[in-house]
Amino acid sequence: MKTPEHLATVDGLVIPGGESTTVMKLLDRFGLIKPIRARVAAGMPLWGTCMGMIVAAHDVAEMPDQPTLDLIDISVRRNAFGRQNDSAEVSLPISVLGDVPFPAIFIRAPWIERVGPGVALLAEREGHGVMVREGNVLGTSFHPELTDDDRVHAFFLEMVRTAGKNVGKASSAA
Repeated sequence: MKTPEHLATVDGLVIPGGESTTVMKLLDRFGLIKPIRARVAAGMPLWGTCMGMIVAAHDVAEMPDQPTLDLIDISVRRNAFGRQNDSAEVSLPISVLGDVPFPAIFIRAPWIERVGPGVALLAEREGHGVMVREGNVLGTSFHPELTDDDRVHAFFLEMVRTAGKNVGKASSAA
């Protein structure tokens, strides 16, 4: 998706891992910041995973001037679980996914330092939030796409299904 016109054709949006300052610059360059905010405000589900959660967050703890989409009322800390060498797969209890722990893969992952009053904390690791939801916005510190376990994806797809196929499309040009 590179244009607001492309954005208007989707029912949900996933912002994956990467480098948050670069992604925000690209979203700005392609004129996508306001349309994404408008679509999410109108009800389109958005899932930010790892860097995507940073981009979706209200703010970045160690970098208060870093631009974000400000879509979920959380403060995050980049690379909080350590450097590349500290990457790990952790058996993570996530009650909304059932009784079986999720094989969460953390790669230079952020953690959540502050959760706003309307945000549901869905999972923690070492006392820090790693999965949250506020309305139609989901955030994960880990990379579910790197496992064979599709429960987080199914959780997000249910958010999209529940939101309805045409939610927010009329306001996508805002």
